Amino acid sequence: MATKKSKKMLSAFSIILILIFGLGILSHILPDAQFELIDGVETIIDGSGTVGATLSQILMSPILGFEDAVDVAIFVMVLGGFLAIVNRTGALETGIKVLVQKLKGRELLLIPVLMFIFSIGGTTYGMLEETVGFYVLLAATMMAAGMDPIVGSAVVLLGAGSGVLGSTINPFATGAAISALPDYIQVNQGFIILIATFLWLTTLLISILFVMHYAAKVKADKGSTFLSLREQKAAEKKFGAFEGSLAKEAKLTGKQKATLLLFLLTFIVMIVGFIPWGEFNITIFDNITGWLTGSSLGNWWFYEAALWFLIMAIIIGIINGLGEAGIVDAFVDGADDMVGVVLVIAVARGASVLMGITHLDNYIIYNASNFLSKLPELGFVPLNYILHVVLSVLVPSSSGLATLSTPIIGPLAANLGYSPEVAVMTMVAANGLVNLITPTCGAIMGGLALAKVEYSTWFRWALKVVITIALINIFVLSVFSLLV
Repeated sequence: MATKKSKKMLSAFSIILILIFGLGILSHILPDAQFELIDGVETIIDGSGTVGATLSQILMSPILGFEDAVDVAIFVMVLGGFLAIVNRTGALETGIKVLVQKLKGRELLLIPVLMFIFSIGGTTYGMLEETVGFYVLLAATMMAAGMDPIVGSAVVLLGAGSGVLGSTINPFATGAAISALPDYIQVNQGFIILIATFLWLTTLLISILFVMHYAAKVKADKGSTFLSLREQKAAEKKFGAFEGSLAKEAKLTGKQKATLLLFLLTFIVMIVGFIPWGEFNITIFDNITGWLTGSSLGNWWFYEAALWFLIMAIIIGIINGLGEAGIVDAFVDGADDMVGVVLVIAVARGASVLMGITHLDNYIIYNASNFLSKLPELGFVPLNYILHVVLSVLVPSSSGLATLSTPIIGPLAANLGYSPEVAVMTMVAANGLVNLITPTCGAIMGGLALAKVEYSTWFRWALKVVITIALINIFVLSVFSLLV
């Protein structure tokens, strides 16, 4: 692979810590919050100001991020052990070689197909953090196919992210926003799904075109890669075995085929477990896994998923005859490889923790809504989108942002005679856009770390596509606002 001059770049940790200190300083620059007694409890007056962060609060926020992200951290550690056991069998490596050899000359077809599949998970149940385990697999596959880990990362992140941005029935974004609206504001859910579908498919199309164009360039000329020299060496060390051993025809053994089927089943069951079937009045999964994990499919979260991956890791190890010592050693080594990823995810949560402590999120949303109330609708839509882009950097959680923002922005839009449906989807789309690129999103930072792609490299590569998506989003939302 051709290389280019290595550049010194800030690590993900440095970027996040700088942001946290910046938020702490900003909390002192803004006006002081005012409080009043309500039923004997001192309560902040909404939008009055912020509480200046102390040095200890700033320093503690990344530590408290561990507490906030403990469920994701445990899942990622167990996932690392699971992947290590699968890798020990050789099934994944051989399977990738077989796939690439069968697609010889047509590898680019993988991109739109996989991105569409990931986007379905995004639009239906907000599949984003759950994609972390796919980064290694797709990075290795794309390296073996003559591309680079950026392509693999983009397939996962832009694919799932396109769906999350256009959440049609995602209960953690659209659902949370609708439920956060006051009772007197009625929305047409069919209209919301229509808006979301347009946002989802237009964003997905833009993303596919960008990824395929870049992938084609890398295949034609490896020198076109965005990766730095350091990243290229790390990728070759991690994934080079896949790319360098394609000359010999690969063939799966019976045990390896069984392992890959179990590998696929593991992820399918996880996805089914995360989809909130009860929200759609589907009850067929209610009594399937409660005896195993304590929660039925549809009510899983990261603890249940971690237990499922642990069980499947042991089963795969037994089938392949790794023995007790082999299973334990491989699992521990895999979990150890994930420590850096866990640290990044936890520290990223620190920014949200500090936002809550200082009431900075509260101050921004209330004062920005007052400004938006003075604008005509054609100005309201794009500036509301920009507002939620800023808020989403600070509060990347879609459900958290919906709970904070929608009770204010929804009534504001309705009182001004604007569409509350467009206001809801503006929040959802802006949050989804930011979660394609923000360093405060643990899924991005953890996934990129697994794919051996520096955050600063991803930011430079993805900036153009993110800006393009933002402009198209604003256009789509503005058109729908005029149709009401």
